[in-house]
Amino acid sequence: MNSFIEELRWRGMLQDMTPEIEEHLNKGMASAYLGFDPTADSLHIGHLVGVMTLLHFQRAGHKPFALVGGATGMIGDPSFKSAERNLLDKETLDHNVKSIQNQLAKFLDFSSGNENKAELVNNYDWMSKFSFLEFIRDVGKHITVNYMMAKDSVKRRLEDGNGLSFTEFSYQLIQGYDFYHLWKNNNCTVQLGGSDQWGNIVTGTELIRRMGGGSAYALTVPLITKADGSKFGKTESGSVWLDPEKTSPYAFYQFWMNVSDEDASKYIRIFTVLDQKTIEDLEKAHQEAPHLRLLQQEIAKQVTTMVHSEEEYELAVKASQILFGKSSTEDLSKLDERTFLQVFEGVPQVQISKAEFEQLESNLDLFGEMTQGVIFGSKGEARKLIQGGGLSINKEKITNPNGKFESKLLQGKYLLVQKGKKNYFIVKVEA
Repeated sequence: MNSFIEELRWRGMLQDMTPEIEEHLNKGMASAYLGFDPTADSLHIGHLVGVMTLLHFQRAGHKPFALVGGATGMIGDPSFKSAERNLLDKETLDHNVKSIQNQLAKFLDFSSGNENKAELVNNYDWMSKFSFLEFIRDVGKHITVNYMMAKDSVKRRLEDGNGLSFTEFSYQLIQGYDFYHLWKNNNCTVQLGGSDQWGNIVTGTELIRRMGGGSAYALTVPLITKADGSKFGKTESGSVWLDPEKTSPYAFYQFWMNVSDEDASKYIRIFTVLDQKTIEDLEKAHQEAPHLRLLQQEIAKQVTTMVHSEEEYELAVKASQILFGKSSTEDLSKLDERTFLQVFEGVPQVQISKAEFEQLESNLDLFGEMTQGVIFGSKGEARKLIQGGGLSINKEKITNPNGKFESKLLQGKYLLVQKGKKNYFIVKVEA
């Protein structure tokens, strides 16, 4: 077993912890849980910090529990939120829970026979058995309103003037009971979470002390920020999701490729399992040739492969290289339609009919005429470009203005036209 605390410390992933937790973890295998709010059917990269925390916990020889809040997801955590969330029905939550479990399985060992294999638990399984009267009698009496009101997350909502419903106010009590339940039934002695969860987590340790008379421990990791102060994990198009249907592997890869040098040095510690020496050697090489963006390339490779696959990573690299002229027609043809359109987002488009495309196949000279005004200023410009070797279609150079048009449609409907080195256009063939 290696030291989980030391691993988090050098990676910059340690915010707060209760006294004696390090000694507790050094005694042998311990169990810890971290909660995920199933308000969507996919995790996003903001959740990856928690996922990596559980991954390091398991790699240190301990047993991780991933808790999905089927019950608490019906309420919504008010911690540092400015307004109450929309409530979700059970059917939606069940779907979200299943999707999240499939994503977590890419990081955590749920299926081996190892003693420290991960387990997924859903707090709906025990919270649904409570009646309201039972809960306020058996659990609520152990925590005072004064104690709950003192939490920063609650005080901030009240100070902002937005108010707090009783539903949301009860969230920390339910989360606290989750910890007690896992402590009592699964010997789970540690709760992990983001620093914004500190108040809710220590409510759990207090509930364990009062209801069970035992000890429990808490540890939080810092909330990730970007060097420019903007929110991590957000782009102009929204959140960066782990689900390839919500964020394609290409867009996911590009997110990591575009992080700043300052952020890259921090992120490579948090979002990969590379060891300290490897990272420090990479940082040194990066400093010597920052234009090569070695840190960004390695982060993008590691995280895209973990979340998606090595095959998807390689496809994302090829898609990226298309813009820099380092690709072939074969690479281009392998792209799915969504990735193709993402790579060439904002590129001018012209539409032609299927009948016009069929005319082209026997008369290349018509191409300049059909695309005049968008790609070419005149019919003659296309001929001159071809003669000068300055026109490519689907990454194949067109050399004979009197030859046949032999380019195949990409995804059955597109042609990629390139004038010179950097000017791209898309021809869309309508059915």
